[in-house]
Amino acid sequence: MTPQTLLPLRSTDLDRFTEDGYLVLPGFLPDELAGRLRREADHWVDDGLRARSIAAVLDPDAHGAPPVVEVELPAHGELVGHPPLLELLAGLMGPSFAFHHLHSDRQAPDTPGKAWHHDYEQRPQTDRRYAMIHTLHYLDGLDRGTSSLAVLPGSHREVADKDARAGLGTRELPGEVVIDRLPPGSTVVLHSALFHARRRRPGSAGKDRYFVDASYCETGRLWPPVKPYWRSVLRRAQDLGLDHGRWPELFAERHFTEYTRPA
Repeated sequence: MTPQTLLPLRSTDLDRFTEDGYLVLPGFLPDELAGRLRREADHWVDDGLRARSIAAVLDPDAHGAPPVVEVELPAHGELVGHPPLLELLAGLMGPSFAFHHLHSDRQAPDTPGKAWHHDYEQRPQTDRRYAMIHTLHYLDGLDRGTSSLAVLPGSHREVADKDARAGLGTRELPGEVVIDRLPPGSTVVLHSALFHARRRRPGSAGKDRYFVDASYCETGRLWPPVKPYWRSVLRRAQDLGLDHGRWPELFAERHFTEYTRPA
């Protein structure tokens, strides 16, 4: 199957997102912003900031909050409140939504694949009444030198545990769509309950895969945060004015439960 593309959002795109659970936006990010994000990703990885952020999640008692969070990196903060992105999200899930989390990485060519999973934050998984959306930004695009993204259209309508298909690894599934050719600065918008996998390309020396994942959730229910220091992230984003004064719910703490470490 061939992935669908759009720009700008139209009613047919909203229908497609509702039906399939994903949209592909080739070259969505301006070249200048993608370039700055790429340089910040290098800094995030090479200076050990990513490792510190992971340690703060895995063992918060030992490490506490990290010294720097992603939203404090200028281009990453700009991405979180990027007006075209927020307008797109408003078209997909309505005008009231909150920022959930941000991850940034430079994945080496030998990084293993990631088994089929979804990222809808609900404990336990009971319904899909409210939307959560992951925006996956591929700063250098995707090509034959990088791992591909496989998605399973329509699977976001299932109510299933995140790892319900993990036993399948990254194997090909009937009806899947493989996204493996994107220009730099491209974005894939996923309903967070959509099953997807990162599939490593066999037999290729490959190259680094620059990746930023920004997640947002519709207001109306309480969402579990994924980082123990989530409040400080939201407050820092507020202090930096990343909502541009237009999105009053974007960094509001009232849309989240207390943090509990996953079992």
